[in-house]
Amino acid sequence: MKKNLSANAMKEAKELFPGGVNSPVRAFQSVGGEPVVMDSASGPFLKDLDGNIYIDYIGSWGPMIAGHNHPSVVKKIEQQLKKGISFGTPAQPENHLAKEIMSRMPYIEKIRMVNSGTEAVMSAIRLARAATGRELIVKFDGGYHGHSDSVLVEAGSGISTLGLPDSPGVPRNLAEKSISVAYNDNEAIQQVFEEKREEIACVVVEPIAGNMGCIPASTDFLKHLRLLTTKYSALLIFDEVMTGFRVGTNGAQGLYNIQPDLTVLGKIIGGGLPVGAFGGKRHLMREVAPDGPVYQAGTLSGNPLAMTAGLATLELLTGETYSEIWKQTQKLASGFEEIAESHSIKVSVTKVCGMFSIFFTKSTPRNFLDVKASDIGRFNRFFHSMLNQGIYFGPSAYEAAFVSASHNEETTKKTLQAAETAFSELSQT
Repeated sequence: MKKNLSANAMKEAKELFPGGVNSPVRAFQSVGGEPVVMDSASGPFLKDLDGNIYIDYIGSWGPMIAGHNHPSVVKKIEQQLKKGISFGTPAQPENHLAKEIMSRMPYIEKIRMVNSGTEAVMSAIRLARAATGRELIVKFDGGYHGHSDSVLVEAGSGISTLGLPDSPGVPRNLAEKSISVAYNDNEAIQQVFEEKREEIACVVVEPIAGNMGCIPASTDFLKHLRLLTTKYSALLIFDEVMTGFRVGTNGAQGLYNIQPDLTVLGKIIGGGLPVGAFGGKRHLMREVAPDGPVYQAGTLSGNPLAMTAGLATLELLTGETYSEIWKQTQKLASGFEEIAESHSIKVSVTKVCGMFSIFFTKSTPRNFLDVKASDIGRFNRFFHSMLNQGIYFGPSAYEAAFVSASHNEETTKKTLQAAETAFSELSQT
């Protein structure tokens, strides 16, 4: 593959942006090597500046569930573009998207549109603290909920110790308002509630984790969270920025049939444009300004282009669409496992409709500790072998891969053919 133009663009970018990127994972620091600079995208494919074409399993980190540049999405964006880019006033596309979301997620009785998942989580936590009159929040090790201070924490030294700052610039006294607990661990979360019972405002959880790789929660674990939060009058917040309308018509809450108090959304509801949202029970959302005292605002919130793109994307997602996405996800997962086994390489492929991860480990990971114990170096070599063959995975062992409705039998076949070469190379090292 020629990569001269891409390399030149990255050289220039490093003079302009920290690490040459505008989001850290794009810098390839986890896997090594130089990032590829893209020029265009269509369906399941990316095309870089040098003209190399890749089968894409990033999908803009999840939003492109219909595939890149889907004609009907593009058409509706163009129609809205002619009407106006941004008004700073109420606009009808906000209503249309909100009604569609609420029809698919009936636990959302009122919603507030924002501009990113980070902003949505930050606002949902503020609302939870205000509604309960408490300050502590509980999150889970390896769970990513954006880069706001309250959730950018790592676990303390014990099961229920207070959080430690996970980044310079996060005040220690604010990080100590958060507790980070092992994911999928009923005993650990039980102990936290028994010790901190009336101090906990909320539990924020990805029902299917995506930033320690794709790690589904057990049904028992999520039911236990619902039970504990109800018992101790805390709020349960489902972070469905990644899973919302990715894993099914009703999101992860529909798959698990569990009702959160608040839901955080992003990615797919913007159809590839910047977006976020939080919503939930009517009595809680009444606390948000201007109805209530909990302040939240945004100049571009409810942007008509993002609302239009999101609605156009959701309208493409039928039961048949999800069935096809799930079919290709399963074929990829079983194919990876079979090929790896034929080369005497141990892998575990976790999967949910439209999401999967390949872990170089003997047993299926259930939490962040399990993921960290996998062979990250071997994943990195696998990543580069696949990339050189035109298969684009997220450049980190801690990121999920995404399947879109535009992936098909042919892309699956080519991906598994590349995997045959990659696993063969790994078996010789």
